[in-house]
Formats: sequence, C-alpha cells, structure tokens
Amino acid sequence: MKKNDPLDVIIFCGGRGTRLSEKTREMPKPLIELGDYPILWHIMKIYSSFNHNRFILTLGYKGEMIVDYFMNRFSLQQNFSIDLQNIQPPRAKESWNISFVQTGIESKTAKRLLLCRDFVKSRLFLVTYGDGVADIDIEKLVRHHEKLQREKGIIATITITRPESKYGIVQLDGDIVRQFSEKPRMSEYVNVGFMIMGKEIFDYIDPASDIMFEDILEVIAREKKLGYYIHDGFWHAMDTYKDYCDLNAMWRNDPKWKIWKE
Repeated sequence: MKKNDPLDVIIFCGGRGTRLSEKTREMPKPLIELGDYPILWHIMKIYSSFNHNRFILTLGYKGEMIVDYFMNRFSLQQNFSIDLQNIQPPRAKESWNISFVQTGIESKTAKRLLLCRDFVKSRLFLVTYGDGVADIDIEKLVRHHEKLQREKGIIATITITRPESKYGIVQLDGDIVRQFSEKPRMSEYVNVGFMIMGKEIFDYIDPASDIMFEDILEVIAREKKLGYYIHDGFWHAMDTYKDYCDLNAMWRNDPKWKIWKE
C-alpha cells in the first residue's frame, strides 16, 4: 500500500450511550459536542488529517439526527453569504464522502459492522468507536498493521493504551501508607478503538447472530490473527458526564487530540 492511500473508515454510531444519559436522552452520543462541533466531527478530523476521507457511519439510536446534522446543519457552522433570489446552501470546508448505513436500533456492533460490508471499497479499512479521541498517528498504525500482516498473517490490529486510573492508588506498609499515587497509569492495556483490518474479518461474523464485535476479536485472537499497536500518547473516551466536562475543558485549553491544521 502506498503512503497515504485513502482507506474507508467505519465509525460505530448506533449505541444508546446509557452511561451518559444526561446528554443521550436528547441526542445520539456521537453528536454530543466538544466545543462547537460533535465528538464525531473531532474523530473524523483525526482521520481526515491523514487523508482518510471516506466515512461509513453505522446508524442506530436517533440515527436520523446524525443524518440531519450532516445534511442540514454541518455546513451552516461557518461564515457564508447568500443571494436571496438564488439561494444555494454553503459548501462545507471538509471534502468528506459519508455513507449512512441503517444498522438497526438494537443491533450489536458485530452486526453493525457486517452490514457495512458492501460499502467498504478499500482492501484494508479502519474502524473505531464514536466516543473516543486520541492524538494517534494513523499512518504509523497502518504501516504497523501491514508489517504484522506480512510477517504474522494477522487480519486485524487494535490500538491499545494504558489509561489513567480514575482513582488514587494506595500502597501500604504495615499500619501506614507507603505511597500514594493520584490517578497513575494502569499497568494493564485496554482496546481504545482506532482499529485496522482486512475484509476477511467479515467471514467471522454470522449474519444470524447478534453479538458484540469484541467477541469476534476474541475468536481471531485465539487463532493468533489479532495484532496490536501501542499508543502511548493521549486518549480519552466520553463515557460519563464528567468525561464530557473534562473533554470540553481540554478543548478550550489544551486539546491534545487536535492534530489537524485549520
């Protein structure tokens, strides 16, 4: 694969986001705003900065709101002028191609992915969740996957990181505290999305079943066909209302995931 060859990007956008019910009662989780734009826009900007501009969005819960955003509201979030006798909608600055795939209100992620099969045109494709941002180098991820593919025969690569603990960690020495660490990095790695895979992954999904995509990852991991890419930089998911507040504060002051240029 040549450097910067564009790949299709599938973004899971169909879940209900029940842990963030303060916001998701009103809108789907990917539309919750960081600053002036939804977190979905931030995720798409990350990929777009590496020339991956073909997006496939798996719609479910309140999916019509995501369609409405891109059809009617997205291009209006910029300066524009109109001729009242010849009204033309403004053109968006982003040259994105977006496929909206109706994957069902209650579908789980494996089924949502399978329903995107006919929309994937590139040999490899990228997959991520619609609620997490990172300062990840997508080009390095692609190269790493291709190396593992050649040398190990893997069919998918997940991005992993060691997140910060949400709690202060206490180490004891008899009756006293030997060490206290405020929210240190955990020793375990977690899957943070930003995955890349080949079309062979679709053969592992039974159309008659409705399971989580992570269950498919377990299967290919047992077959030693799942690779990993370690991301030591910034990553943050929007799972709770506190996450929403924290990410918005970061966006105002120090948005580490803003790797694109205006």
